[in-house]
Amino acid sequence: MVSEGSGENIFVYFEGTLLTPPYNASILPGITRKTVITLAREMGIEVWERNIPREMLYIADEVFLTGSAAEITPIRSIDRITIGEGVAGPITKKIAAGIF
Repeated sequence: MVSEGSGENIFVYFEGTLLTPPYNASILPGITRKTVITLAREMGIEVWERNIPREMLYIADEVFLTGSAAEITPIRSIDRITIGEGVAGPITKKIAAGIF
């Protein structure tokens, strides 16, 4: 299971749902993470806090990291596998625009 980046929380957008690991997955309770969850729900995006298997990253529509320093960082590829279109996706952009 994936819990977070080296110093950032991880979000996966897959089939219309935004996923992020729960606190019991040994993640840091990030302020930006909490803000993204709140904002996404206010935008009508379904958010689930659940364990994320590594394989889900490869088939995700979008993946991004959040953190105080990272803010919202889209992920273009993982293990040389392109995520979505290989650029920041529309959900990542929408959430980033809502925060900044």
